[in-house]
Amino acid sequence: MKITDILTVEHTVFRTFFDQAERALPGLKTAAEIKLLARLAEKLLHSHGESEQDLAYAVLDHMLKEKGHLSRLYSDHREMDARMEQVCMANDLAEARQLMQSAMIMSREHFRYEEQTVFPLIDQVLQNKSLVKLGEAWKQKYAGLTG
Repeated sequence: MKITDILTVEHTVFRTFFDQAERALPGLKTAAEIKLLARLAEKLLHSHGESEQDLAYAVLDHMLKEKGHLSRLYSDHREMDARMEQVCMANDLAEARQLMQSAMIMSREHFRYEEQTVFPLIDQVLQNKSLVKLGEAWKQKYAGLTG
């Protein structure tokens, strides 16, 4: 499986998680409950972001720097982490709920940008064999999590 396909599938999993979190948010009674969701999302997003940066962005590093897109991608990843961290620091239920909602919206926008712009570019620049090899590297990295 190509690395871009794997990363897109991960985005789908995050969207499903966010959909479920959005359904649960109105019924949550404490900021601690929302913080738990944010901590889970933060850990998963961070790991996903590392995979993107190590296995996908690296191949476009030189080309995207010239166009100014690469800095946006890394900045988005830092911002996504920071937003989830803000949720974890909130003590007020309404504030935690609003921050979590905002973090999920930002994450979805980032995923959309990657899927519409970055991943097609990676697919265009690399040969299919290389994309599959990067997918295999992803599988090796996470073999302990799935087996």
